[in-house]
Amino acid sequence: MGALDGLKILDFSTLLPGPYATMMLADMGAEVLKISSAGRPDLVVNYEPYIEDTGISACQAWLGRNKKTMFLNLRTPEAREIIKELIMEYDIILEQFRPGVLDRLGVGYEDLKAVNPRLIYCALTGYGQTGPLRDAAGHDINYLARSGIISHAGKQESGPSLMNFQIADVAVGSMNSVIGILAAVYHRSMTGKGQFVDVSMLDGCIPFNSLDGAGFLVSGKQPGREQELLNGGCLYDYYETKDGEYMSVGSLEPKFWKEFCKAIGREDLIPGTVWPKDLDRVKDEIRKIFKTKTKEEWVEIFSQYDACVQPVLNLKEALLEDQHIKERKMVVEVPLPTSGGKKVKQMATAIHLSESPCEYKFAGYPLGYHTREIIESLGKDYDELNKKGVFS
Repeated sequence: MGALDGLKILDFSTLLPGPYATMMLADMGAEVLKISSAGRPDLVVNYEPYIEDTGISACQAWLGRNKKTMFLNLRTPEAREIIKELIMEYDIILEQFRPGVLDRLGVGYEDLKAVNPRLIYCALTGYGQTGPLRDAAGHDINYLARSGIISHAGKQESGPSLMNFQIADVAVGSMNSVIGILAAVYHRSMTGKGQFVDVSMLDGCIPFNSLDGAGFLVSGKQPGREQELLNGGCLYDYYETKDGEYMSVGSLEPKFWKEFCKAIGREDLIPGTVWPKDLDRVKDEIRKIFKTKTKEEWVEIFSQYDACVQPVLNLKEALLEDQHIKERKMVVEVPLPTSGGKKVKQMATAIHLSESPCEYKFAGYPLGYHTREIIESLGKDYDELNKKGVFS
């Protein structure tokens, strides 16, 4: 039995944040039905590469894992009535439209709450349901920029640098949606009442200012690039090796710093700590030391020391070769449901439950695959509704 067996969720989200959140919930046992528009392209669903002989992208196979999927054109009155029927069973909604879009279509929170007061309705947006930016478009880069985080990230000479992963989308949007939904589920179990869950990706980035943000609110001192403990202002950093690879050095605490200095043969640096007064000189010396050996040579050396030093791995090394990641089962093989038993490797959900572990039953279906099945389960005539454009 999955941890979330019995929860039924309608997923109106697109791109990455919402679909990743509902995939986690589905992996933990929730039944998720993704509602898509046949005429609305989804950048992530169509993101290459495609899995050979399937017509399904790797991202759709991953983010659609353990979900059913159907098409509905919410501009039709029939589709709106179908939603009102579905929420009597699928009584949790996650949507990712801009504020007010589903209200104008007649299937917003107040409309659906009137049908089912137990409804939990999570609205995941960039800027939230209130405030001057509520209607603004945005992406991960914008939320990070607006939150203040990027003002002290990057290098002094070159300024902010792009990251190739979606911090605001996944670490904020997806995770806070899961937390908010499960908190609302618990509240409903105690009170019988549903509620509206307002998740903003900008909001969630604010606490990610963490140590520097807390300090600024007390002292008023603006943090600067390469001037703070965790942004290059000390010896906590990445260092290039002889073969052009990199090692990460996180030896902040005195005991780890001592081990680090012993590993590189520079015990004379121990008294200066990870944040020495002559930082530039010491950092330059450490850079030169790292360039005397290859990454693998340093990995072997640091395996003998408890120093918080690890190699920078590429995806092949991390996802296919690293023994620790293998043992943690963070890459799984999942059946492709329309390919005669063929399996695809995917990244797993990073929550390990001892009594109700995540299950990876099937990879994502093509969008809209279950439309007829769902419609006929409601006792409706699929062909008649199709003629009216309900699924277009």
